[in-house]
Amino acid sequence: MGNILFLIGLTIMIGPQKTLLFFARRQKAKGTAAFFAGLILILMRWTFIGFIVEAYGIAVLFGDFLGTIAGFARNLPVVGPYIGAAVDRTGVGRRNAELPV
Repeated sequence: MGNILFLIGLTIMIGPQKTLLFFARRQKAKGTAAFFAGLILILMRWTFIGFIVEAYGIAVLFGDFLGTIAGFARNLPVVGPYIGAAVDRTGVGRRNAELPV
């Protein structure tokens, strides 16, 4: 149920055309296939395997945003320093370092 609500929410936020373009990009084909295969596996009651496959798909689809999310979370008042230390150890924040934005 949450997966379907996620897709509906994404569609409402960015619109149906941009949602289709996001999932149809050639660079994201592996992630899109894994996400929808995981969704189908979950609906067929293979929940654990479907969750693993879908988590891989989400990581491939939304992995480019991890650096941005980590940069935002680093500025949170209480947990920011801990998140910043974890980001520095894993190197997630440097993933988008070459982007001009």
